[in-house]
Amino acid sequence: MDWKVKGCLIPLVTPFDDRGRVDEKALRRLVNYCIEDQAAAALIPCGTTGESPTLSHQEHIRVIEVVQEETAGRVPVIAGTGSNCTEEAIKMTSAAEKLGVDGSLQVSPYYNRPSQEGIYRHFKAIAENTSLPIILYNIPFRTGRNVEVETVLRLAEIDNIVGIKEASGDILQASSIIEETRRAGIDFHVYSGEDAVTFMILCLGGAGCIAAVGHILGKEFGRMCQLVWEGKLEEARDLHYQVLPLVRALFCEPNPTAIKQALNWMGVKVGGVRLPLVGMTEKGKETLRRAMVELGKATPEACV
Repeated sequence: MDWKVKGCLIPLVTPFDDRGRVDEKALRRLVNYCIEDQAAAALIPCGTTGESPTLSHQEHIRVIEVVQEETAGRVPVIAGTGSNCTEEAIKMTSAAEKLGVDGSLQVSPYYNRPSQEGIYRHFKAIAENTSLPIILYNIPFRTGRNVEVETVLRLAEIDNIVGIKEASGDILQASSIIEETRRAGIDFHVYSGEDAVTFMILCLGGAGCIAAVGHILGKEFGRMCQLVWEGKLEEARDLHYQVLPLVRALFCEPNPTAIKQALNWMGVKVGGVRLPLVGMTEKGKETLRRAMVELGKATPEACV
């Protein structure tokens, strides 16, 4: 399957109003901000950063619908429709496909802790029930199971499985996936899902990043991608080290708590988080405030 999406893909936060309801007006503003101000290569609603575990099925589909409408074809929309229940993932993916999205992000089954064969069959079943391009999402820190290289290579042979968001933090694993798919002649996109190692994965041949920090650093991460692809590695490395303190600060507390706080301080109002997540501690706020001010992303007066 032909798939050409490269660069900084942004997994959207889900804005909530003061009563904890999905704020559709704020969501539409966020879509335009990410496209126009942060130069997103694609938008991904209802991923982990979008607090998908706290959304009802109705809210989940509505968020995807709003993002699809507001994006209006300017960049691809890749809907987060994964689940630890295979049947539910198939149904959610089918619903998103009917809305006209461009692809689907499928997280590896969490909590169940399936075998590698179970993981393979889960993704295979979803792929067989949709015509959408599928990006796998490997984040063992959250799911309890790593999607091993051998399993990824088996899945890469399926026509509409086009890439992986690799968030294991294991550079050698990302390298092996890139190396082995290239050797097999498979056009398979490896996106960094661990924002602090994006530069390294790009240097190995990665297709970009699916970066929560893209809400704040989308232009910088998009430029980092281009610099690497143009062979300007020293400039890309300098940019990596320049933004790294803020990248670390944006994950000093559970995602997307700090991302939302940063956006609110920048005047992009997205509200708070839903339980079981809670707002940032004062210590976390100070860490984030310092990093944002030092990089010129906000003034001290705004960070209150």
